[in-house]
Amino acid sequence: MENEKFTLMQYSISSILGLISANDFVIPEIQRPFVWDRTQVRDLIDSLYNGYPTGYIITWKNPDVQTKEGKKSNGKKILIDGQQRITAIMASILGESVLDDDFNQDRIKIAYNPFPDEESNRFAVQDASHLKDKRWVPDISVLFKSDFDSFAFALDYCKDNPNVTPKAINDEITKLKGIANRQIGVIELDQHLDIDVVTEIFIRINSKGTVLSQADFVMSKMAADGDFENGHGGSVMRKAVDYFSHLSAKPEFFALMKNDVEFANSKYFSAIKWLAKNRDDIYNPNYDDVLRVAFMCQFDRAKLADMVSLLSGRDFETRRFLDSVVQDSYKKLEAGILDFANEYNFTNFISAIRSAGFVSKKTLRSQMTLNFAYTLYLLLRNNPDVEKTQVKRCVQKWFVLSTLTSRYTGSPETKMDQDIRSISEKGFSRFLSENEASLLSETFWTVTLPQSFETSSVNSPALNVFFAAQIRLKCNSFLQNGTWVSTLLECGDVHHIFPKAYLKKNGVDSKTKYNQVANYIYLDSPVNKAIGEKAPCDYLHHILSQKQDDKDAIGNIFSKAALMSNLEDNAIPVDLIDMTVADYESFLQKRRQLMAALIKKYYMDL
Repeated sequence: MENEKFTLMQYSISSILGLISANDFVIPEIQRPFVWDRTQVRDLIDSLYNGYPTGYIITWKNPDVQTKEGKKSNGKKILIDGQQRITAIMASILGESVLDDDFNQDRIKIAYNPFPDEESNRFAVQDASHLKDKRWVPDISVLFKSDFDSFAFALDYCKDNPNVTPKAINDEITKLKGIANRQIGVIELDQHLDIDVVTEIFIRINSKGTVLSQADFVMSKMAADGDFENGHGGSVMRKAVDYFSHLSAKPEFFALMKNDVEFANSKYFSAIKWLAKNRDDIYNPNYDDVLRVAFMCQFDRAKLADMVSLLSGRDFETRRFLDSVVQDSYKKLEAGILDFANEYNFTNFISAIRSAGFVSKKTLRSQMTLNFAYTLYLLLRNNPDVEKTQVKRCVQKWFVLSTLTSRYTGSPETKMDQDIRSISEKGFSRFLSENEASLLSETFWTVTLPQSFETSSVNSPALNVFFAAQIRLKCNSFLQNGTWVSTLLECGDVHHIFPKAYLKKNGVDSKTKYNQVANYIYLDSPVNKAIGEKAPCDYLHHILSQKQDDKDAIGNIFSKAALMSNLEDNAIPVDLIDMTVADYESFLQKRRQLMAALIKKYYMDL
């Protein structure tokens, strides 16, 4: 048909694997986190064995672009949909290692029973039982190796299973290896399709199943654009993004990275090798984060779909594909990645976040908020309109504001795109003051923010900012002078001011009631144990009367003045001293107001 936008092809699995090996068929490297669980891999192998349909994979060729010699250059095929299936095949049949979500190298081994009975399956995810049971082939990948000796294998299998003949086992193995000849439908999108159309197709596909993200799309596009001699250096640049995300999560990954000769000789290796000694884990960006920040800094845009368009040569004004746009886009992206990876930039940004009180991952719940904060840092550090000494303060203020208002949760890309353009047009000072005026009004501090504490979720952004405020202001932990909240964040626990057991014993037995965040406080475990099930009025009056040498002392407060100061540090109403269960609701209301007031003081002092 004249307006058909794709061609339907059939490829055998062995052909697809061959095209990947020849680098004609580009998928994100297997060195990227694999999101399928092992049972999905097993089910895919079972479907291929039985000849069941396994769905289509979708590819797209780069659009033709003008080379410097005036010729047209066809791009490689980029995988749009089907990454997980292809990776699963490479992992299970070829025996390739994959990375899990924690960047640990892992093998997915699928066990095979050539002669299953009614109570067992033909395929299974390998466990210890398959290594002991001689009926099972523990790892099917050995059967697909080029040096596999089917004759010797059949003899060994029959020796362990005397009831099986060599012909029977050979027939079964031959059938299994026939998987390599199974056909997979491949939808090849027209290479002349407008990038907007390809992106729309991508978005529609991406709404279903576990498929490529926009960042995956970008990474595949970069890989397809090859090395510096035959392309735009996208391959090495993609490695820089990938390796940075690996190293930030697992510094020991450096041992593998340095063995990549091509990469070790690049400027990117020198730029990121410092991460091998970095053990700070409050911001571990993945490849999506690296690309997003680099893109926002250099292009004043936030939608990664736009990055695909620009790397493809799309001129947004003329709607034409121009090689000059490709060249310029890769230069900008290179600068953005190097800025992101720069040790001075990265460590100073982390320092800004830490000095704002966010010293632990426990208080950091939004990666997108961190991404935008780092983008802001990179933009402001060279901005002549912002004093160098004020860059950290500006970043801190915006980070806290955007955290408190959950600015980058729910359609974050759209909001970030709007913000980055506004900052570019107005300048940051005006942008910040306008948003403070509209978002942080007196009503916000006295009504909206206190209301945000009406929750039992420890993931509440307001609660996380409250703890950050306590850390920044060097507040003592509850009933412990000289023990700051910051020291308990990792080793201590969040406990209840009105003990949970006390509330439940007195009729407050709903989790959403006794687990209100306004009832939470960081408390040293020995102090919490000493409080036990006592009412606040009981354990606080005990504290008012205790002496330093008391064996049953609760905490280390020995005067009313010290207690009053400690209650202020923890945004606790002073009349808690006389409160019982009957006052619980009143306590929650009062403390929410005090928590909001402490956050306001903290924000104004930034």
